[in-house]
Order: sequence, then C-alpha cells, then structure tokens
Amino acid sequence: MSPALEVHDLTLRFANFVAVNKVSMTVETGSRQAIIGPNGAGKTSLVHALTGAIPSSAGTVSICGIDATRLSQAARVHHGLARTFQINQLFTGLTVLENVLMAILERDGRASIFWRSVAAERVAIDEAKALLELVGLGPQAGARVNALPYGMRRLIEIAIALATRPKVLILDEPAAGVPTTQSEAIFERIAALPRDLTLLFIEHDMNLVFRFAEKITVLVAGEVLTEGPPAAISADERVREVYLGRRGHHAAA
Repeated sequence: MSPALEVHDLTLRFANFVAVNKVSMTVETGSRQAIIGPNGAGKTSLVHALTGAIPSSAGTVSICGIDATRLSQAARVHHGLARTFQINQLFTGLTVLENVLMAILERDGRASIFWRSVAAERVAIDEAKALLELVGLGPQAGARVNALPYGMRRLIEIAIALATRPKVLILDEPAAGVPTTQSEAIFERIAALPRDLTLLFIEHDMNLVFRFAEKITVLVAGEVLTEGPPAAISADERVREVYLGRRGHHAAA
C-alpha cells in the first residue's frame, strides 16, 4: 500500500527567501502525525505547498501513490487531500446541519439546490448528520452556529472538511484560540475519527502533541530537523534546544 502522503525534496521559495527547503517526509496511511517547530519554522508554508495553495518551487508531492506535484489545490482535494484552513468562513446565521449540508451539496456540484428544496435532499441530510456525529456534534445539529462556543465551531470546520471525503486531512492548529478546557475535547474528537483517515496536524500545544501524535516531524528554518515517535522527540537534545524552551523559543505557525 502506498503512503497516504509522500514528499520528496519539497521546496518553496519567495524571491531570495526559502520558506521550505528540501523537505522529505512520509505519512503512512491511517497515521496521526504532527508537525512542530519554533517561530518562522515554515510549518504553514509547508502546508501551503503540500495542499497546492501555493505552487512549490521544486520537489514532489504524492497522495496515495498519485503524483500531485503539478495539481491545483482543488484537484488535490479531489484526490483526497483536505485542509481545515481552506474552509470558507462558517455561515453563522445558519444551523450547524445546514453548514455541513451546504459543503456536501457543493462537493456534488448541487449547491444551488440548497436554496430551493433542502427538505428533499434526504440522502445528503443523512450524510451531514453522520458527519456531525463523527465529530460529536449530533445534538447541536439544529443549533445556529452563532449560538455555539468557538471550540464547537472548530469541530464544524472539521465536519465540513470531512464532507470532501478526504483520505488525508491536514489540520492547521485545530485548537487555536480555544480555551485549554475545550482544546483537549477537540483533540479527543479528532483522535476518534476513523483510522482509515490519515491525519497530519500542526499544533503548538506540546501536551496535545505528545498525547495524540504517533509520529512527530520537527521543522526548523524550513528544514526537517528530525522526526520520530513522541518519546524519541522529547528526548532529543536538539529539539530541546531549538523548540522546547532551552533558548526561549515559542511555537507558532
């Protein structure tokens, strides 16, 4: 079986500035892998290059064995690579269910139906409800988004991303801006997603990273410093120096 995501010498250059420098990494199917790094490490730039939001300058990206290097962002979504960051702003005046339903109808090229006869879209409605159950928002399906706390809104974004039927889901700081009491609950829901879905996430909270990641890639100055299981990363003196506090660095995307 091909890896869910395979990257070789991926480079992203802006004029004379190299944001991502010859990054190679493999994300196995069904894994939960984290990308961490200090300020300016290039984490979000790497995600831009992986998803096609910004065309890479060099290197290759494969999604489940398919060369996606020259594919657009939309084409990569079609091949199974989704990202929460790319989701449009939520429609806060609509219900949770309606937000996810719109994503499903958009995926199927039938978004205009939403404004005509939503009630007739029983199959799509059932799928939307199932996605909300996956992220633990079944009871909130009928609630308006603007009545929900921010943490629940982040879960709605994940449900919307799941509506694209991804094989690989990239989560760009899914708990950002969420109180600590809610961030753990968000990651509990993320961790409970089906194992046939591969998860790659950026996160600055080391407690969450070491609790939920099975493999960690450490990025520094646009390059992979090291990667491995949480125990090995936490024991790595280089990681301690550049990231975990020895030099006073703080994480950011």
